[in-house]
Amino acid sequence: MSDQNKSRRDFISNTTRGAVGAGLTLSAASWNRVLGANDRVRLGVIGTGNRGGDVMSWFLKESDAEVTSLCDCYDKNLNAALEKTEGKAKTYTDYRKLLESKEVDAVLIATPDPWHARMSIDACNAGKDVYIEKPLTFSIEEGHDIIKAVKTTNRVMQVGLQQRSGEHYMEAKREYFDSGKMGKVTLVRTWWHGNGYHLRKPNFKDQPAGLDWKAFLGPVKFRPFDAHQFYNWRAYLDFGGGQITDLFTHWIDVVHWYTGEDLPVIANAAGGVFAYKDGRTAPDTISIQLEYPSDWVATFDATLVPGARGAAIEFMGTGGRLLIDRGGYTFQEQTPRRATPTEPIVKRNSKSLEQQHVRNFLDCVKSRAVPNSDVVSGHRSAVASHLGKIAYLEKRRITFKPESEKTHVLK
Repeated sequence: MSDQNKSRRDFISNTTRGAVGAGLTLSAASWNRVLGANDRVRLGVIGTGNRGGDVMSWFLKESDAEVTSLCDCYDKNLNAALEKTEGKAKTYTDYRKLLESKEVDAVLIATPDPWHARMSIDACNAGKDVYIEKPLTFSIEEGHDIIKAVKTTNRVMQVGLQQRSGEHYMEAKREYFDSGKMGKVTLVRTWWHGNGYHLRKPNFKDQPAGLDWKAFLGPVKFRPFDAHQFYNWRAYLDFGGGQITDLFTHWIDVVHWYTGEDLPVIANAAGGVFAYKDGRTAPDTISIQLEYPSDWVATFDATLVPGARGAAIEFMGTGGRLLIDRGGYTFQEQTPRRATPTEPIVKRNSKSLEQQHVRNFLDCVKSRAVPNSDVVSGHRSAVASHLGKIAYLEKRRITFKPESEKTHVLK
C-alpha cells in the first residue's frame, strides 16, 4: 500500500479522538441519541426518485430500520415513496426541514450530483448519519469539505459504492490480492457498455404538475424547464459526468480497494457524442486511461450503442488474471508458456450488493464503526472519475499531484 493511502482508515477511525481533542464531546449533543444494539434506525430519504426509491426499499426490508421522513421536489416521486411506507412517513419539500426533525437519525441522499456536497454537510451538521449515492462529489474540491464535516461532527457516512460490501468482492481481494497471488499488477481494464439508463427519454414535454423546477436545479445555473434534462439528467455535464462519474466510479473504487492505491498521477481521455445527438452533453462513447504512482494503469471504456454489452473489471498481474463483476469472479493462475494451464477458479454471486451495503451502514450507525465505503475512499474514487472527465473536456493529458490533490496541464 502506498504511503498516501496508508492512513486513510486511520484518519477516519481516529475521528472521535480528533473531535475530542478539538473540544467536541461525544454526548447526546454531539449526535441526537446513541443507538443501542436493539434500537431502530429512523431514516429520512432526500431524493425519492428512481435510485432513491430503490435503495429505500432495501432499508424497509431491514427489521431495525424505519423510514420516518421523505423529501422530494416532485410530488409524483414523493407520493410513490410514501406508499412504500404505507403512508406512515412525514413528507417535506425542503430538505432542511427534514434535517431539523428529531425523528430522523440518518438520511439517505439520492439527488443529482450538484446537491451532494451541500446536503451531506448540512446533514452532518444536523447530527445525522449519512448514506449517500455515488459519486460523492460534483467536483474534486467538494470532497475536502465533506471529509472535514464528517470528521468534526463524528458522523457515519457510507458512500453508495456497494461492491465494498459484496461477499464475493471481499473474498477475491482476500484470496488473490492480500495473499499476494496476483503478483505485480500492471494493467486493469474496466468497461461498462450498453447502459440503457443513460438513454432514457421522457414521454412528456411540458413541466409536470407538482414539480418545483427551481428546487430540482438547486446549485445548477437556472435554465427554462427541459424535460430531457429533468428525466435523464445524467446525460448532461451540468448535472454530472455521464457514464464517467456514474459508472466508472463504481469500478475504479474496486480497483483502488484491491490495489491499495487510490490517487492517480496522470489522466488521458478520448470520446464524444458520436451516436445519440439528442442534445446530451455527456459523451455516449468514452475511453479513459489513468496512471498510478506504483507503475500500473487503469482504463475505462464505455459506449451506449447496442453493439457492445456488459460491465466488468479485469486485473492482469504477474501471478494471474482476475475477472470480476457483480455476478461473480474468475481467477486464472499464470503458468509458464509450455505448462498445462491450471483450471480457472470460478465463484458466482446471487446476493444483493445493495442489501449487504445497507446492512453494513445500519450496523455502523449503531456501533459507530467505519463503514465499508467511507468518506475518504468515496472521495478518492470520485477524484479519479473527475480527472477522467477533466481530461475529456480539456482534450489534454492531465497530471495530478496526490500530495496536494491539485491538477495541472502537461505542456
